[in-house]
Amino acid sequence: MIKDTIVNGFQNAPHRSLYHALGLTEEEQARPLIGIVSSYNEIVPGHINLDKIAGAVKLGVAMAGGTPIMFPAITVCDGIAMGHTGMKYSLVTRDLIADSTEAMVMAHGFDGLVMIPNCDKNVPGLLMAAARLNIPTVFVSGGPMLAGRVGGKKRSLSSMFEAVGAYTAGKIDEKGLTEFERKVCPTCGSCSGMYTANSMNCLTEVLGMGLQGNGTIPAVYSARIELAKHAGMQVMELVKKNIRPRDIMTKAAIQNAITADMALGCSTNSMLHLPAIANECGVEFDLDLVNVISEKTPNLCHLAPAGPTYMEDLNEAGGVYAVLKELDGLGLIDTSVMTCTGKTLGENIENAVNLDEEVIRKPENAFGKTGGIAVLKGNLAPDGCVVKRAAVANEMLVHEGPARVFESEEECIAAIYGGKIVKGDVVVIRYEGPAGGPGMREMLSPTSAIAGMGLDKDVALITDGRFSGATRGASIGHVSPEAVSGGPIAYVKEGDIISIDIPNYKIELKVSDEELAKRKQEMPLKKKEVSGYLKRYAAQVSSADKGAIINK
Repeated sequence: MIKDTIVNGFQNAPHRSLYHALGLTEEEQARPLIGIVSSYNEIVPGHINLDKIAGAVKLGVAMAGGTPIMFPAITVCDGIAMGHTGMKYSLVTRDLIADSTEAMVMAHGFDGLVMIPNCDKNVPGLLMAAARLNIPTVFVSGGPMLAGRVGGKKRSLSSMFEAVGAYTAGKIDEKGLTEFERKVCPTCGSCSGMYTANSMNCLTEVLGMGLQGNGTIPAVYSARIELAKHAGMQVMELVKKNIRPRDIMTKAAIQNAITADMALGCSTNSMLHLPAIANECGVEFDLDLVNVISEKTPNLCHLAPAGPTYMEDLNEAGGVYAVLKELDGLGLIDTSVMTCTGKTLGENIENAVNLDEEVIRKPENAFGKTGGIAVLKGNLAPDGCVVKRAAVANEMLVHEGPARVFESEEECIAAIYGGKIVKGDVVVIRYEGPAGGPGMREMLSPTSAIAGMGLDKDVALITDGRFSGATRGASIGHVSPEAVSGGPIAYVKEGDIISIDIPNYKIELKVSDEELAKRKQEMPLKKKEVSGYLKRYAAQVSSADKGAIINK
């Protein structure tokens, strides 16, 4: 055991004295030491219940003969951080989480880990740490929130943001807005649609790092506590068998995750996080592979914001395993990969059943013949950009219109609420990329304003920033190279015609190469003055097409 190197022998008596200071008995010191990485805090709704999850995990570890020791990881609530400077600090925490977890584990010699994340950057940050540390690890999240109900219909956080747009447009009154405010987020847990947190928690099951139900069992269900106990017990099996994260998160497992992503209709943010996780696993991630997989993978789920179903519905329909079973029937996943259950993925899903064919469509009745995410390329985004195709209205899959150019999210929101955006426009928000933002802010506020005002079938939005998983409509993000790096998006002018062709994976700025070259000479790049961690981050972060990783 790793811990033995700092416990056994006379020379390690000082270490043992500090274990005694913790109240650890000699019997506890003799057992495998399991780090419980808890993201509990009192500001994030998806994490307010993680103290209960951590307690259950600790009990499971102890039941299986281990010694659980808890330490914390941070997280940011993207919903609370949305639309202001705080959002610059969301994506950047992914690396802080990975780095700080690495520091804690390497300093203290744990034999195994149970990661307890839940929200957007917390899950991939801990997956990155797991791959980097490569000691036996199991994930158990806090679980999704139950959907709210307004006007007899299920609702979620994206409904709340769109309600602000509806209020601005005079479609609902103040009383209606207040009803949304009070009812859309009725319980603890990660927000109830297929947003980034739930996308990544579902993909944790596909990657083999979480037990069945990790992505879908609601936060308030007792089954979530049982799952946590089983995660604690299971990490002890992984320690005994020496099954490690890089044995599990192989190239085949990551390709399985891309495939499941397409079927589930996950957040575009997965196209930032999967490359970053692959990087830590030593696996090359080719963004072009996304479209290759998308072309042969049907979109089987339309969870909010794409459709009227929610995580609780996916759970009742059979969860992630039922989706994988449908994909396996088409020969689209590698079932031979190892998982944290100690069994192959094929063994895990052998008895999975699709219990609701409206929530998880059969392939012959799929919502779309192709996957939920598309990568577009063209002279506006030579290295690619990303759109959640499953949440785009049919009318907007192909669109051409004049550019309305903004240098920040704030400028854009003011124009939308000021009635300055009209049908047919293509809104361009630049200098919001990983380095240019810095921090690559999510743009849920402008996209929700457009949707809430009834323009989501008429207006496209393009940015070198990113979007929340709660975004719907023709919202195209991750434009690479970004503006601050001299990407073509920096040289778009008001009124330029932009052509979008999602089915054919194309995005074009209708400006000649000669004109673009001229603009590069005439239009200086803009760089924001920042300090502290953001300054260091901006200097080191890669482009979005590489996963916004910190360059080695």
